[in-house]
Amino acid sequence: MADMRFQAEKAAHTEIPRPKRAEGQWALGYTEPLNKNEQSKKDDDPLNVRDRILYTYSKRGFASIDPADLRGRFRWMGLYTQRAPGFDGGKTATVPEEELDDSYFMLRVRSDGALLDHAAVRALGTIGVDFARGTADVTDRENIQYHWIRIEDVPAIWERLDAAGLSSLEACGDSPRPFLGSPVAGVSKDEIIDGTAALDEIKRRFIGDPAFSNFPRKFKTALTGHPGHDVSPETNDISFVGTVHPEHGPGFDLWVGGGLSTNPKLAARMGVWIPLDEVADAWEGVASIFRDYGYRRLRSRARLKFLVADWGVEKFREVLEKEYLGRELVDCPSPETPTGHRDHIGVHEQKDGRFYVGLAPTAGRVSGSMLVELADAIEAHGAAGARLTPYQKIVVIGVDADQVEPLVARLDAIGLQARPSNWRRNTMACTGIEFCKLAIVDTKDRARDLVDELEQRLPDLDVPITVNVNGCPNACARTQVGDIGLKGQLVMHDGEQVEGFQVHLGGALGLNANFGRKLRAHKVTSAGLGDYVTTVVGNYLVDRADDGEDFATWVARAEEDLLRGEKSLESAEPGGAR
Repeated sequence: MADMRFQAEKAAHTEIPRPKRAEGQWALGYTEPLNKNEQSKKDDDPLNVRDRILYTYSKRGFASIDPADLRGRFRWMGLYTQRAPGFDGGKTATVPEEELDDSYFMLRVRSDGALLDHAAVRALGTIGVDFARGTADVTDRENIQYHWIRIEDVPAIWERLDAAGLSSLEACGDSPRPFLGSPVAGVSKDEIIDGTAALDEIKRRFIGDPAFSNFPRKFKTALTGHPGHDVSPETNDISFVGTVHPEHGPGFDLWVGGGLSTNPKLAARMGVWIPLDEVADAWEGVASIFRDYGYRRLRSRARLKFLVADWGVEKFREVLEKEYLGRELVDCPSPETPTGHRDHIGVHEQKDGRFYVGLAPTAGRVSGSMLVELADAIEAHGAAGARLTPYQKIVVIGVDADQVEPLVARLDAIGLQARPSNWRRNTMACTGIEFCKLAIVDTKDRARDLVDELEQRLPDLDVPITVNVNGCPNACARTQVGDIGLKGQLVMHDGEQVEGFQVHLGGALGLNANFGRKLRAHKVTSAGLGDYVTTVVGNYLVDRADDGEDFATWVARAEEDLLRGEKSLESAEPGGAR
């Protein structure tokens, strides 16, 4: 509480916008918990659950786990109970959460933009093989995510991660979630500045620190020095984006308050210049504002984006400078917004003359054995290692020229394609009803089947069209910023409820960032998804302007019956909709 009094005294020097009603902001004196989540965190710092897992629960089994740990504090260790079998999507919001709990866990392992050498990749693979029934997914937070984890096996998994320099600490929970870093940091010929040292410093100073283990909700970080803005900076709570000051040289702009889900907001750009060695201090300042002034009354309003929206970016910057940094930030126009791919798929020359190879597993679904084979390939072909990407992809770094094609062929044979179709390259999917307790529909298998179908029906697609498949409204697969965003829900078909999707079209990041066009009352069944996407994309291919008009721009002007798939233009494309 002494820290809270100190913050209140500091705040007296700056006029702080006050909400119309108490929102549980600590720095304004509201320190009593206003919901069960806040009470649980006050009762015991979630970081303390690690010892209980190691010395009690892993020895006594699932039945011994305190419910407050099971459905709360375990998340700070990267552990969620997975969905029990036998509950369809209609039960998601109606069955008590304890009934949806299986006795197995999902486990997320953070990479934080780090280069994973062959030993680290192999450790990730063997965990999947030995403890997770072969599962492993690449997530859009640059994590590896496992399923079927038993509490009894968690200590052995942590030992294996520790030996590889990896961790699941604060991979979930109201904490500093895993960082997004540029997959080509330090090697790209186009890079403005390598931010690896800054991410390492943030992780060293703040992950596992009790001063930053109790945020109002999750806190997502992204950092890139690449001009392609390859970490989705628009959708993170805090992003550091490479920029060049005319006098000071390369550094980072600061963006705050991005996030999706049911109230999507793009990050506000501060228009500043922060040198590499001050990035961690700026992160600490923004994280502290969120901790001290973030809304803790309603979970639905507990993200940083709501505070930034209420204060405005100018007031947010004033509080950051005066009350937390103790200095003014250097003004610098925000960097130009890029267009085009951000995923680094394919073969690209590095600045040192070697190559990096971007690989596309379908919708992020890999496996433990696939990761073991990837590790073997990295070692056999003398590559430096691999990084995960925010688009559920993998980039192998540091490949000698004469090893590129042998590596590409070897990985293609196991399902990691360096030259995928546009459909395979640009489709993402969240975990879905297979394992997630929040999901309503299947996503991973549906997305993979959709890719196979579209490769047959529109094999020569000559432009990137992103398909983002989500199992619920929470937008883990960034549905609102995909060309075709699919939000899972139950829909009526022939008098019965079946799995389906609400459709968002024309969402985008980059130069024309927007949340797309939601067609009123328009839903598509899961079974009819292939027909729908084929028809809409076929309409685009016929109706697009001759100047190479992209899909999102076409969606903004297209007639609604073309977007609903109710009308099909005659297609000039091989395999197109007719």
